[in-house]
Amino acid sequence: MTKEEFNRYFTYHQIKEALDGYVRAYPQFIKVEEIGKSYEGRAIWLVTVTNFETGDDRDKPAFWLDANIHSAELAGTTACLYLIDNLVTNYGTSPDISRCLDTRVFYICPRVNPDGAELALADVPRLIRSGTRPYPYQEDATAGLVPEDMDGDGRVLSMRIKDDHGPWKICETEPRLLVAREPAEIGGTYYRVLPEGRIHNYDGLTIHVPPAKEGLDLNRNFPSEWKPESEQKGAGSYPGSEQEVQALIRFIAEHKNICGGVAFHSYSGVLLRPYSFKSDDTMPAEDLWTYQKIGAKGTELTGYPSVSAFKEFQYHPQKVISGAFDDWLYEEQGIYGWTAELWSPQRQAGIENYKYIDWYRDHPLEDDRKLLAWSDSMLGGQGYIDWYEFDHPQLGKVELGGWNPLFSFWNPPPEMLQQEIAPFANWLVWHNLIGPRLEIQEVKAESLAYDTYRIQMLVVNSGWLPSYCTKQALNRNLVRGVVCEIQLPEGAQLIGGPDRQEVGQLEGRAYKNPSIIGWAGISSDTTDDRVKTEWFIRAKTGSVIEVSARHERAGKAHKSFVL
Repeated sequence: MTKEEFNRYFTYHQIKEALDGYVRAYPQFIKVEEIGKSYEGRAIWLVTVTNFETGDDRDKPAFWLDANIHSAELAGTTACLYLIDNLVTNYGTSPDISRCLDTRVFYICPRVNPDGAELALADVPRLIRSGTRPYPYQEDATAGLVPEDMDGDGRVLSMRIKDDHGPWKICETEPRLLVAREPAEIGGTYYRVLPEGRIHNYDGLTIHVPPAKEGLDLNRNFPSEWKPESEQKGAGSYPGSEQEVQALIRFIAEHKNICGGVAFHSYSGVLLRPYSFKSDDTMPAEDLWTYQKIGAKGTELTGYPSVSAFKEFQYHPQKVISGAFDDWLYEEQGIYGWTAELWSPQRQAGIENYKYIDWYRDHPLEDDRKLLAWSDSMLGGQGYIDWYEFDHPQLGKVELGGWNPLFSFWNPPPEMLQQEIAPFANWLVWHNLIGPRLEIQEVKAESLAYDTYRIQMLVVNSGWLPSYCTKQALNRNLVRGVVCEIQLPEGAQLIGGPDRQEVGQLEGRAYKNPSIIGWAGISSDTTDDRVKTEWFIRAKTGSVIEVSARHERAGKAHKSFVL
């Protein structure tokens, strides 16, 4: 695809067409498989990207990437496809990408929730939180306002209705905006604001908006501090109850080579790291320091701040998020997991240093003016729609207008999409390259006597992260140590040392100080990033000997030599 094609949002069938095109054009680098089906039977695709000529994907350290677990958060799918395109088209010209694909692998799931995304991308969009399975109840609501495009313009906006007890009034300095009515204020013209829609079984007096029949939040269904519906809305029937979530859990649990992961969401313009449900001081200090370093690089490359979800992304100060994907990656799998919230309309409008969730509870009128000016100048007035009269079949004269949120707040307008997602490709490649990687640095064959040899192999972790990736993984014994093996030809004999040796974990460079000045005044760089193994064999001169080292996360290295 041309780069211009990433200024758009992809339907289910368009994603399949794009992936099929990459497989045809780049069979050396791309494989596509179905890892599960959605509730409505759509395929959940997984794209494996690596240079298959340099080894099988299972033998290389890996990085996970997914998007669109929430129905209307569409930008991440295009970001995934952009990364795929960036990798295959820049192999051979970009040293980092070439090295990454030769030595590592990406597992990319561009759309976790195809059912919900199809609703959001319909000609008349329907915006639900996540999956389309009816939950927690099967039946439709019998009464209340159901969002609907009432005037047939393909948009579901807001309705403002005059109401003496309404909480809003028209702004004196900018009549397109509504501002809060003062606590003790009376005597003015006030409004109630509701979604554009039809009221079922209207009694002529009261209006409520029932929850959607599809009440799931797939990003509360992962088995990490999962809580039932009574404690957290949308969490599903039990941990991992949803087909879409099962597909991710199964694939990741079966691919022990995954060292890190990012889930694309929108919106807020921020990089979120675990935990969502407890504070930083409960995390192993080395993991926290590493998270902060990875986040700082993300900020450098994308401009997005990096923050703790627990500290700066709570929806309510007395409630925490649980059952989230990135928490499951770190807490249960012991790998560095992130949530990247793409897009910030506030930042686009020049609103800086705002609090991502608190801003919606309270912010100055000046911020609304900035957003309105941004819509006027950059979106051609299609973000914020001026209020206009509409004759509602049940309410009579109302006004429709306000924010058209799908491609203004929730996702970038298409013409701004590529510019927003492009910087993430560099961070994701960098993030993959910092993972552990086994290399056989040296193999020696020392002749001791006639047909008797000592074989020595030096194995090194050349990556920045340790072989186990996180202290969480080490503390919970989630990862097996490095396994070294020797294979002998027919007629040769192993006379000393087991043919398979488990030699423990290898450190990386992640925990080194920023200066050679340590507590004792000088640095002490021990060789804990390498290990030596040896075997004693009897074999004829000219025999071909094979040695290898493998680790679930750090990959596999192999060498053969002639005595």
